[in-house]
Amino acid sequence: MIKTLIIGAFAVNVAAYAAPEAAVEASVNEAVTRGREMFPIYAMANKCAHYCSAQKGTRAAPVAMGLASGQDAKVVKALEMLALNDDLNTVVRSDSMCTRRSAMARAAGLAFGLSMAVVGAPGFAAETKSVKMGSDSGQLVFVPDETKICKGDSVTWVNNKGGPHNVVFEADAIPKGVDVDSISMDDQLGDEGDVYTKKFDTPGSYAYYCEPHAGGGMKATLIVE
Repeated sequence: MIKTLIIGAFAVNVAAYAAPEAAVEASVNEAVTRGREMFPIYAMANKCAHYCSAQKGTRAAPVAMGLASGQDAKVVKALEMLALNDDLNTVVRSDSMCTRRSAMARAAGLAFGLSMAVVGAPGFAAETKSVKMGSDSGQLVFVPDETKICKGDSVTWVNNKGGPHNVVFEADAIPKGVDVDSISMDDQLGDEGDVYTKKFDTPGSYAYYCEPHAGGGMKATLIVE
């Protein structure tokens, strides 16, 4: 299967899934000889777009040869271009909002000159969403009452109106393995503007409520994808 990649004004035909070592080395050497960066073979073994240099065995040999012969800058640049291309493909093709968001963040980081180590670090694309405790008009509700985040994201609850408030999760309505006490608040937020922030690493649905106002219907749901 042959795939064509466009780099600037140049089109490069590359093998998509079965790239012999000689082809990989020739691609890297060609980039150095012509004095410009170009994609090496798009996929080696398991389509290792991100960390090919970490591959074990003979398929890592062309990369090692490049490093040993002073071509390290060219090889690293080529791998970064591969990672960027892979992330852009993910943005277009993935059905998962969280996967697309992470890929877009990595691609933007690479485009701005960050290293693969930086854009691949845990939490690089993490976000924090805010939930108001009490509406602006004083209703005893969470705003919004349903929040969707990605694994590794955080939620900040802000004491808005009608306090004191707190966040207590329902033990039988959270993902298995999650300690309800570790994510629920011990105290209450009494002053407007006080916040409670928690990071969530386990996907699933979380039901929670405000203990002082649960009887009035102050309940909400958090969905971690």
